[in-house]
Amino acid sequence: MDKILEAVVMSSYPNNVKQGLVRRVIEAAKQPMDSEQCWSMLELSTKLYLTGDTKYKREIGKEVLEVYGHYHPEEFEEFFNVRFLLSLLQEGYGPLGKRSHYVLDYIQLGLQFVLESPSANSIFSLLRIEVLRKVCERPSPKQCAKISKLLTQHPQCIPTGKHQLLFCQQLIRCIGQFQCVSEGEEEIMEFLEQVNKVSGLLQRIWRTQTSAILPSLKELFTIISSTEEQEAPSNALASVVQFVPLELMDGVIRNLTNDDSITDVQMMMAIGRMIDWVSWPLGKNIDKWIIALLKGLAAVKKFSILIEVTLSKIEKVFSKLLYPIVREGALSVLQYMLLSFQHSHEAFHLLLPHIPRLVASLKKEDSNSATSSLEQLAELIHCMFFRFSGFPDLYEPVLEAIKVSHALLSHFTAFHMEMASFFRHSVLNLSEGNSQPLMTKLQWLFAFLEHSQRPAISPESFLSASWPPWFTPGAQQDCSEYLKYLLDRLHEEEKTGKRIYQKLKESSLTSQAVEHHYLNKTLIEKMFGGKMMTKIRCLKCLNVSSREEAFTDLSLAFPPSDRNVCGRTSILPVEEIGPQFIEPPENAGQLMGSPWIPRKAPMASDHAAPSVSVETLGFQEQGEAANPIRGNDVGVDAAKDPLSTFREQACAPKDSRSVPDLINYFLSPERLTAENKYHCEKCASLQDAEKVAELTEGPHYLILTLLRFSFDPRTMKRKKILDNVSIPVVLKLPILVASEETEEICRHRKDGAVPGSGFMTVVYDLCSVVVHSGISSESGHYYCYSRECTDTVPHGQPRDGVPKTASDKQLDFEIQWYLFNDTRVSFSSFESVSNVTSFFPKDTAYVLFYRQRPDQQSCLLHEALAEAGRLHGEPSLHKDLMEAISKDNILFLQEQEKEARNRAAYISALPKSPLWWRDLDRDKDDDSSSGGCSPAAGGGGSGSFHGLVF
Repeated sequence: MDKILEAVVMSSYPNNVKQGLVRRVIEAAKQPMDSEQCWSMLELSTKLYLTGDTKYKREIGKEVLEVYGHYHPEEFEEFFNVRFLLSLLQEGYGPLGKRSHYVLDYIQLGLQFVLESPSANSIFSLLRIEVLRKVCERPSPKQCAKISKLLTQHPQCIPTGKHQLLFCQQLIRCIGQFQCVSEGEEEIMEFLEQVNKVSGLLQRIWRTQTSAILPSLKELFTIISSTEEQEAPSNALASVVQFVPLELMDGVIRNLTNDDSITDVQMMMAIGRMIDWVSWPLGKNIDKWIIALLKGLAAVKKFSILIEVTLSKIEKVFSKLLYPIVREGALSVLQYMLLSFQHSHEAFHLLLPHIPRLVASLKKEDSNSATSSLEQLAELIHCMFFRFSGFPDLYEPVLEAIKVSHALLSHFTAFHMEMASFFRHSVLNLSEGNSQPLMTKLQWLFAFLEHSQRPAISPESFLSASWPPWFTPGAQQDCSEYLKYLLDRLHEEEKTGKRIYQKLKESSLTSQAVEHHYLNKTLIEKMFGGKMMTKIRCLKCLNVSSREEAFTDLSLAFPPSDRNVCGRTSILPVEEIGPQFIEPPENAGQLMGSPWIPRKAPMASDHAAPSVSVETLGFQEQGEAANPIRGNDVGVDAAKDPLSTFREQACAPKDSRSVPDLINYFLSPERLTAENKYHCEKCASLQDAEKVAELTEGPHYLILTLLRFSFDPRTMKRKKILDNVSIPVVLKLPILVASEETEEICRHRKDGAVPGSGFMTVVYDLCSVVVHSGISSESGHYYCYSRECTDTVPHGQPRDGVPKTASDKQLDFEIQWYLFNDTRVSFSSFESVSNVTSFFPKDTAYVLFYRQRPDQQSCLLHEALAEAGRLHGEPSLHKDLMEAISKDNILFLQEQEKEARNRAAYISALPKSPLWWRDLDRDKDDDSSSGGCSPAAGGGGSGSFHGLVF
């Protein structure tokens, strides 16, 4: 029968004729026959399957084998013996030079018919050894896939014990040598399928034997970190990592980054080759492993590795965004590499030439993946523009390319303008050769504070340049005195040098008079300058002389202890408001306090002109919640006299004072008598007089200095006033305006100016509080509470024209505060600011900074400035400054890396106790915190690398 079958197969008959004859032979094979005939048929079918030169012949051989294995099991088991299989595996089948490639397929086919036979265990033992030997011979991807298919279908053949671990390691080495020899789509898909079969076998083994995972990964790292290989290992190794459980990631990365036996060159080679894995299609979690290793290297401060790898690989990662199949992982890695490379613009600038082409390709693709990636890429690029400003010539083509969403661009512009104050923006925009050496040093200080990766910046250079000559080095100095000197120096320096901000474009919203007035000011005048009118009235001839002078801060003295502030009233008394507003008395004459000051008389049809009061927000008794402010709430008992009610509310408790108390005292009339008599020009002699101060122009930033240090004539020593002073978070200040301006202001301001009074209300938000800790001016310590003031539109006047009530606005109490204390920065709150003296009696507020909240009138100028800021973008730092920052950042990274190496060397030199190390390792493993190496690492504390570059 075997001769008949062979003759039919080898004949030249058509295949349909052959198929009919073969079918008869196969049907006959289902009948009982002698052992010799069975062997002959099995030998022929084996020959056809293994050496058949056509698919048809192999199919016939397969069909005959299956029939004999099913209907003649004893003869098949005798034929399919261990010796025969060993010969097939070791010597192959067929003539030399043309050995069959289907031996593994043949064995897989025959195994299904001997699984229950007595020889099965012997066959399994043989295959366990032979598949390990085969893998060690580094077979091709196709043969490796056949081995994996065989072992996946018959797991009894997988090596066990130590051989299993060796098998996994050798299988990984095989994958490391896989190469796709063709660029055709079908061949590539076949190659990917083969790799997935091999890595899938590893996954199957790891599921049953988790102890094999870590040794396998160690072998993988050995391969990718090798510096001896002439050819880079295959990116197919990425398929191995995707099957490693993510819960092992933290421990694996920690062990790798803390292994002293791994050199920097090896680590650099390994991370570089891992980054190349982003090109492996359909891989899962590959980006997570790459990012985790980058974070792990940053945690041990190996910044030189990270810098070199980022610069060498970032362009390759960026190029993978063109391919949808690998885009998601590549974008994740790119985002981390760029956002962590904060010390220099070099990495980002490498991508600039490639961005327009990629954006054009993504727009053309018009898929959900492309649209999402385009939005994320635009966001990332805008972050980089903000971080590395100062290169408009390089960024303009990119900006043109990424005009994906005007809303997105507007969002980032608003964010940038919100984060950058005009003062900082102006200082950073200072050009080279400006003849302002002190302002230049301030520019460098601001730039380093913003762009340096150091946790803290020492202002030593700036301080030495701005040090007042009468200050004694090494002794405690008055910060208020230094601030006044500094502002005066900067002001005078700018007056004699170039203007810092000369290119504000003329806005249609700003009148030429206002613009001319504003641009003629120095930067210090624009930001901190106000004006005050001092009037002196002779009590004999009633002649009034006045003089207007500029100021950069208001020095608020404490009233003598024997004088009651509440009993004295300023021209415009201060109202202290707790949870509600207090309406000022209707009769302005009751509060004038000094009737000689001329006022514009109200018209017959007008109501009595109320006085404008300084209102404050932020005072509350301990344990009393602050309610939202409601402008229409009146906290005055109608049965009481308005003035007495006002004074009850306006006065702080007897054992404490408030900032409005001190402003009231500052603005209240002062009697000039006895030794302080006034020389009246009209009387031509010394006369009793009354002096009063009125604010005529409010500064953008209002600085209030509480004069806590005084000279005690009894002890002949300077002392500190430790009185607690309540600080309002919102302050409304009365500003005197010229009579001809009152009507115009009233048209623009619905509630800010009082008709007929000549005063307008300017609202200030508390931004910062400098605290002095100590009992005298000769000793102590300064620290500061601060928050970010971001109001850009008038309070209650949103841009859409719909009035916004105070209850709709976030309460000022809820805004985040920070505590700046030497090199430490921590979160704080307004409650801490308010209670600092209550908890620490020696710690008292000394200098207060308020920022003016723009109203509709002044908002014209603010909008013009904001528009100019949008046009010019972020400040463009000149080249020397950018290079200095980059060099210092690299120096800092090198310092950190050296410190980490020295620490590691010191620890490694300590005597090692097995018990001590075992306990330490157990503590680390038991620690549930994610630390700095996990994908979701939070960071924090001085050891957190998130505060540094990476």
